[in-house]
Amino acid sequence: MTHHFAILTQSQAETIAYTWHYEDDYAFYDMEADQDDLAEFIDAEQRGQSVFAITFDSELVGFVSVAQTDAETVDIGLGMKPDLTGNGSGRMFVTSIVDFVKGTYSPHRITLSVAAFNVRAIRVYEACGFTRTSSFQQPTNGSTFTFIQMERQESPQNQAF
Repeated sequence: MTHHFAILTQSQAETIAYTWHYEDDYAFYDMEADQDDLAEFIDAEQRGQSVFAITFDSELVGFVSVAQTDAETVDIGLGMKPDLTGNGSGRMFVTSIVDFVKGTYSPHRITLSVAAFNVRAIRVYEACGFTRTSSFQQPTNGSTFTFIQMERQESPQNQAF
Protein backbone atom coordinates (compact mmCIF):
# COMPACT_ATOMS: atom_id res chain seq x y z
CA MET A 1 0.00 0.00 0.00
CA THR A 2 1.43 3.34 -1.06
CA HIS A 3 0.10 6.50 0.51
CA HIS A 4 0.52 9.82 -1.27
CA PHE A 5 0.95 13.15 0.49
CA ALA A 6 -0.04 16.60 -0.80
CA ILE A 7 -1.01 19.91 0.80
CA LEU A 8 -4.58 19.60 2.08
CA THR A 9 -7.05 21.41 -0.18
CA GLN A 10 -10.00 23.42 1.09
CA SER A 11 -12.41 20.82 -0.27
CA GLN A 12 -10.56 18.03 1.54
CA ALA A 13 -10.48 20.05 4.77
CA GLU A 14 -14.24 20.58 4.61
CA THR A 15 -14.84 16.90 3.84
CA ILE A 16 -12.84 15.90 6.92
CA ALA A 17 -14.35 18.58 9.12
CA TYR A 18 -17.99 18.02 8.25
CA THR A 19 -18.33 14.38 7.16
CA TRP A 20 -15.77 12.37 9.14
CA HIS A 21 -17.61 11.19 12.24
CA TYR A 22 -16.18 8.60 14.61
CA GLU A 23 -18.15 6.14 16.74
CA ASP A 24 -18.64 6.04 20.49
CA ASP A 25 -15.77 7.50 22.57
CA TYR A 26 -13.85 8.25 19.38
CA ALA A 27 -16.40 10.97 18.52
CA PHE A 28 -13.96 13.00 20.62
CA TYR A 29 -11.96 13.28 17.35
CA ASP A 30 -14.82 14.74 15.29
CA MET A 31 -13.65 18.17 14.11
CA GLU A 32 -17.03 19.63 15.01
CA ALA A 33 -16.53 18.55 18.65
CA ASP A 34 -14.36 21.62 19.31
CA GLN A 35 -15.31 24.83 17.54
CA ASP A 36 -11.84 26.40 17.94
CA ASP A 37 -10.16 23.36 16.39
CA LEU A 38 -12.77 23.32 13.62
CA ALA A 39 -12.25 26.99 12.79
CA GLU A 40 -8.48 26.53 12.64
CA PHE A 41 -8.72 23.39 10.49
CA ILE A 42 -11.04 24.84 7.86
CA ASP A 43 -9.14 28.15 7.58
CA ALA A 44 -6.70 27.72 4.68
CA GLU A 45 -4.53 30.59 5.94
CA GLN A 46 -4.09 29.00 9.37
CA ARG A 47 -3.40 25.57 7.85
CA GLY A 48 -0.81 27.08 5.54
CA GLN A 49 1.56 24.54 4.03
CA SER A 50 1.72 22.36 7.13
CA VAL A 51 -1.31 20.08 6.78
CA PHE A 52 -1.14 17.25 4.25
CA ALA A 53 -3.85 15.08 2.75
CA ILE A 54 -3.04 11.39 2.67
CA THR A 55 -4.54 9.51 -0.25
CA PHE A 56 -4.52 5.92 -1.44
CA ASP A 57 -5.75 5.13 -4.95
CA SER A 58 -6.94 8.77 -5.15
CA GLU A 59 -9.17 8.29 -2.07
CA LEU A 60 -8.70 10.62 0.90
CA VAL A 61 -7.76 8.28 3.75
CA GLY A 62 -6.22 10.65 6.29
CA PHE A 63 -4.31 13.80 7.09
CA VAL A 64 -1.22 14.84 8.99
CA SER A 65 -0.25 18.23 10.37
CA VAL A 66 3.45 18.87 10.70
CA ALA A 67 5.14 21.47 12.90
CA GLN A 68 8.90 21.91 13.11
CA THR A 69 9.23 22.74 16.82
CA ASP A 70 13.02 23.17 16.81
CA ALA A 71 16.01 22.29 14.64
CA GLU A 72 15.77 18.61 15.58
CA THR A 73 12.08 17.98 16.29
CA VAL A 74 8.95 17.65 14.20
CA ASP A 75 5.59 17.37 15.96
CA ILE A 76 2.75 15.65 14.13
CA GLY A 77 -1.00 15.44 14.51
CA LEU A 78 -2.91 12.96 12.40
CA GLY A 79 -6.27 11.54 11.57
CA MET A 80 -7.47 8.50 9.68
CA LYS A 81 -10.78 8.26 7.85
CA PRO A 82 -13.30 6.84 10.35
CA ASP A 83 -14.34 3.76 8.36
CA LEU A 84 -10.67 2.71 8.09
CA THR A 85 -10.01 2.77 11.84
CA GLY A 86 -9.98 -0.32 14.01
CA ASN A 87 -9.28 -2.76 11.16
CA GLY A 88 -5.54 -3.33 11.49
CA SER A 89 -4.33 -0.77 8.96
CA GLY A 90 -3.09 1.76 11.52
CA ARG A 91 0.49 0.55 11.64
CA MET A 92 0.95 0.86 7.88
CA PHE A 93 -0.74 4.28 7.95
CA VAL A 94 1.50 5.62 10.74
CA THR A 95 4.62 4.09 9.15
CA SER A 96 3.87 5.92 5.92
CA ILE A 97 3.53 9.19 7.86
CA VAL A 98 6.84 8.58 9.66
CA ASP A 99 8.54 7.82 6.34
CA PHE A 100 7.07 11.00 4.80
CA VAL A 101 8.19 13.15 7.74
CA LYS A 102 11.68 11.63 7.78
CA GLY A 103 12.09 12.08 4.03
CA THR A 104 10.75 15.63 3.98
CA TYR A 105 12.08 17.14 7.23
CA SER A 106 14.98 14.88 8.35
CA PRO A 107 14.21 15.26 12.06
CA HIS A 108 16.16 13.67 14.87
CA ARG A 109 12.92 13.29 16.82
CA ILE A 110 9.23 12.99 15.89
CA THR A 111 6.70 13.79 18.61
CA LEU A 112 2.94 13.48 18.90
CA SER A 113 0.21 13.74 21.53
CA VAL A 114 -2.69 11.33 21.91
CA ALA A 115 -5.70 11.27 24.22
CA ALA A 116 -4.93 8.87 27.07
CA PHE A 117 -8.18 6.95 26.57
CA ASN A 118 -7.17 6.06 22.99
CA VAL A 119 -5.38 2.84 23.86
CA ARG A 120 -5.87 1.55 20.32
CA ALA A 121 -3.82 4.43 18.84
CA ILE A 122 -1.20 4.26 21.60
CA ARG A 123 -0.59 0.59 20.77
CA VAL A 124 -0.12 1.48 17.08
CA TYR A 125 2.29 4.32 17.91
CA GLU A 126 4.32 2.05 20.19
CA ALA A 127 4.45 -0.62 17.47
CA CYS A 128 5.83 2.11 15.16
CA GLY A 129 8.67 2.97 17.54
CA PHE A 130 7.15 5.78 19.62
CA THR A 131 7.65 5.79 23.37
CA ARG A 132 5.70 7.61 26.07
CA THR A 133 7.56 10.58 27.49
CA SER A 134 5.01 12.46 29.61
CA SER A 135 1.37 13.31 30.09
CA PHE A 136 -0.47 16.60 30.38
CA GLN A 137 -3.96 18.03 30.83
CA GLN A 138 -5.48 19.82 27.82
CA PRO A 139 -8.74 21.76 27.71
CA THR A 140 -10.68 20.77 24.58
CA ASN A 141 -14.15 19.67 23.50
CA GLY A 142 -15.74 21.47 26.45
CA SER A 143 -13.72 19.75 29.17
CA THR A 144 -10.15 18.90 30.19
CA PHE A 145 -8.56 15.64 29.07
CA THR A 146 -5.34 13.79 29.76
CA PHE A 147 -3.00 13.43 26.80
CA ILE A 148 0.10 11.29 26.44
CA GLN A 149 3.16 12.85 24.80
CA MET A 150 5.11 10.33 22.71
CA GLU A 151 8.30 10.53 20.70
CA ARG A 152 10.31 8.53 18.25
CA GLN A 153 14.07 9.02 18.04
CA GLU A 154 15.55 8.83 14.56
CA SER A 155 19.04 7.36 14.37
CA PRO A 156 21.62 9.47 12.52
CA GLN A 157 22.24 6.77 9.89
CA ASN A 158 18.56 7.04 8.90
CA GLN A 159 18.76 10.79 8.34
CA ALA A 160 18.67 12.22 4.84
CA PHE A 161 21.41 14.81 4.44
